[in-house]
Amino acid sequence: MTKKILLTLIIIIPIGLLAFINTGVEMPNDTEEAVTEVLSSELPKLVKGKTALAKSGDLEIWYETIEPKDSVSGTVLLVMGLASSAMLWTENFYKPFVDAGYRVIRYDNRDVGLSTWIKDYDSDNPYTLENMAQDGISVLDDAGVESAHIVGASMGGMIAQRMAISHSDRVSSLTSIMSSGYMNDPDITPVSKHFGIGFAKLAARHLILGGEAHQLKFFLGTQNALKGNGPYELDSKKSAQLMLYEIQKRSGFNQSAMEQHGAAIESSGSRLGELENIKAPTLVIHGKSDPLVIFDHALKYAPLIPDAETLYI
Repeated sequence: MTKKILLTLIIIIPIGLLAFINTGVEMPNDTEEAVTEVLSSELPKLVKGKTALAKSGDLEIWYETIEPKDSVSGTVLLVMGLASSAMLWTENFYKPFVDAGYRVIRYDNRDVGLSTWIKDYDSDNPYTLENMAQDGISVLDDAGVESAHIVGASMGGMIAQRMAISHSDRVSSLTSIMSSGYMNDPDITPVSKHFGIGFAKLAARHLILGGEAHQLKFFLGTQNALKGNGPYELDSKKSAQLMLYEIQKRSGFNQSAMEQHGAAIESSGSRLGELENIKAPTLVIHGKSDPLVIFDHALKYAPLIPDAETLYI
C-alpha cells in the first residue's frame, strides 16, 4: 500500500514541488541543528567488536561479535527489523549484556548493511522469514556458537520466533520485541492509512531529492514517528550520526529492502498455530502505543507461547 502511494505521489507531483510537501510526520524540533552539526563533525566509531562474514547459501551475512572482558556467560544474538541494519542495536542497548558477561552478536539481515543485497530478486518467488532465520543460524555456525539467547525487534522478532520454532536446539531463550505472530492478521486493526500516507510523503520529500542531509532528515522523521507517545525525546544527534555512518562507512540505505522484507513477512503467513511448539523461555515486550505493530498483536500471540512472560510498556 505505502509503495503504491509513493509511486502515485512521484507521478503527480512535480519534482520541484517535493521540498514543500507537508509530510504529516512530525519532525524532531532540533532536526536542522542536529543535521548541520553531524554533517560538519567527525563521526564516532560505531563498530566496537570483531567483524566477519558468514555464508548462508549463496549469500554473505555480515556480523559483529562484542566480547565481555572476562569469562563468557553465554551469547546474545540480536536480530533487527525491516530494512534496518545491525547498527540500530545501539550501544546503550547491547552494552548491559556485555557488562553482565555475555557475548553479543549483531548482524545485518540480507538486503541491508554489509550483507548481500540481492540484485536478481524475483518478486514472484520471494524469500521467507524461514530463509532469514537460516541466515541467523548461519551466523551462529560461523561464530562457533551452539545456542544463543535470541533477541528480535519488529520483523526481527518474527525471525526470532521462526528460529525458536524451526531451530529449537539453537535457542536458549527468546525475546520478541514490538513484534507479531501474524502481521497481516485480518482480525487485528491494520496500520492507519494516514500513517502510511505520512511515510510516503516523508519519503517523497527527502528520498527523491537525495543527498546526505535529506537522508538524515528522512531517518529522523521515521524514528520520531515510530517511537510512539512515551515520555521521552529522540536523541536527534545520535540518530543522525547513526544514519550518516551507514551512508559513509557502510553501504547506505537499500530502498529495495523495504519491499523485499515486506514480501518475506507476507509470504510467510501466520505462526500463530506454531507458537505452542516454542520450548525456549520467552519474554514478549511491546509498547502499548506502538503506531506500526499494533499492541493487539502482542495480546494475541504472547498467550500462545508456553509460559511466556510479558512486559507491556
